[in-house]
Amino acid sequence: MTDDLPNNPALLPSGLRDLLPPEAEVEAMAVASLMEVFASHGYERVKPPLIEFEDSLFTGSGAAVAEQTFRLMDPDSQRMMGVRADITPQIARIATTRLANAPRPLRLSYFGECLRVRGGQLAPDRQIAQAGIELIGSASSAADAEIVLLGAEALAALGVHHASFDLTLPTLAPALIEHAGIEGLARNGLARALDRKDAVSVARHGGRLAGVLTDLLHAAGPADRALAALQSASLPQAVRILADQAAETIAAIRIRAPGLRLTLDPVEFRGFRYHTGVAVTIYAPGRYKELGRGGRYLCGEAEAATGLTLYPDVILQAAPAPKARPRVFVPAGTEQAAAASLRGQGYATVASLDGEADPESEAARLRCDYIIREGAAVKL
Repeated sequence: MTDDLPNNPALLPSGLRDLLPPEAEVEAMAVASLMEVFASHGYERVKPPLIEFEDSLFTGSGAAVAEQTFRLMDPDSQRMMGVRADITPQIARIATTRLANAPRPLRLSYFGECLRVRGGQLAPDRQIAQAGIELIGSASSAADAEIVLLGAEALAALGVHHASFDLTLPTLAPALIEHAGIEGLARNGLARALDRKDAVSVARHGGRLAGVLTDLLHAAGPADRALAALQSASLPQAVRILADQAAETIAAIRIRAPGLRLTLDPVEFRGFRYHTGVAVTIYAPGRYKELGRGGRYLCGEAEAATGLTLYPDVILQAAPAPKARPRVFVPAGTEQAAAASLRGQGYATVASLDGEADPESEAARLRCDYIIREGAAVKL
């Protein structure tokens, strides 16, 4: 590293980056497409602020992302504030305060940027765009199915087909462990073994749960196989309810989208700690980065809710490359009606400012593919 590198005005903090042409426009168009799909299903858009006071930002599900939140002092009120690391807790705040009296189920959508203290190995960016939906006020499996189906439709609108929707039950394994009374080091060892998918260690630390947890661990994969394992497993009633919810959700999805690729991992519990029921993570074929994630949670103190967050920047890496907007150069003296007509046809018009002697050369210099001649776009 050179001595003057830190003073380079183009140098940004780690995990932050500029988005340049044409990628910035492509992302904006993709977000508009996602939001249009959400709106067409009755999800109404809200726009929470980038920064909030800590005591509201970390209420309820917001506590789960507190350690990933940048904090600063408000010079006006002298109170601590946080830059949001996830938008879902903000939607929950809006639903329980400003929209507390709105009819349920409440369907809301959003888009915005989040900032996190740390990036991950697979996703090093710390500024993350989120586009999502929240369905608040329904505990039904039909609601869980709706967010999965709407996620599939939104991805298809961007040309992403055959995505895998990986369902999990984040509270199932902890509930089993709690019911069995496994505590202390044995509990920690069992949790690590499940997290690492280490069947040998699960058998060693699982005690009387070893058999059922090992069976469920091996059952992860296609949804039907995992559901069969859950059905045959000996589960306490509280855990059986979770298994039944998964079965009902998958059945509801299959009715409307029988070809959707569904997997189920009954003992996976990674992810946001505020999830309380069926959760989902979306992957594109052959890719390891998440296209989106979501699931069931509590909105406020006790209101049932479920939602899905999509990551436009990752989706665009998996989507087919969009066609660039064609650029047409408008020489000086061109009738404005001709340029307006071409804009209406999807062209971007780049107007001459100086009356160049060689319009063709100027058009090429400004990365235009066309030039207006006699009111029409002519290929250079």
